Amino acid sequence: MPARRTGRRGLRVGLTGSLGSGKSTVAAIFRNLGAQVIEADELGRALMEPDQQVYADIVRTFGPEVVLADGRLNRPRLAQLAFAGGRLDELNAIIHPAVITAQRAWMDQVFAANPHAVAIVESALIFEVERDARRRGETEGVLSDWRNRFDKVIVLTAPDELKIARYVARVCRERGILDTDGGIAEDARRRLALQMSDRDKVLRADYVLANTGSLEDLTHATEQIWRELNAS
Repeated sequence: MPARRTGRRGLRVGLTGSLGSGKSTVAAIFRNLGAQVIEADELGRALMEPDQQVYADIVRTFGPEVVLADGRLNRPRLAQLAFAGGRLDELNAIIHPAVITAQRAWMDQVFAANPHAVAIVESALIFEVERDARRRGETEGVLSDWRNRFDKVIVLTAPDELKIARYVARVCRERGILDTDGGIAEDARRRLALQMSDRDKVLRADYVLANTGSLEDLTHATEQIWRELNAS
């Protein structure tokens, strides 16, 4: 049976780590233990549907070439323009504020239903959002202070080559292809280069999960953090 918090208020937890670190796996473990979990990527995808303002802003900024024949966004082309084309800041400036606003609304709903809940936001870019906002000269507002909006932050770590291998395996599985020319691995390296290092993230973490062993090891370590969250 999942542990139940008896504290006076709910707990806002950020779960982060670079590409291929295992965030989705740990998020699923927490969900099975009884946490309320939402994934930033899931929110982002919903906000990029044709009936959303984020969609309209993306099309206005990047042009009709990012729109498919059915009206939906051509996400691979958009990613190519953002990551390889040096326009990631433009894309993030559209998506991040909307995603964070949606995350906050979700947390409000969670705590309205259960004031003692553990609400976990799984996001690769908790620290990067703050870093990039400060680089733009923003000193106030939710983007420049995003890490501090969480009561606790959990960071997943793994060697970069292991992260890249996991990313390649996942993309190949989803697309039903092989990375015969190394393009997917190169894309992973390019994305990793834009993210903060594990070393820097660990310095600002409340909990660290080293995802280098078996799923059983990862599950046990996650369960220990869950017990500590419920005891806080």
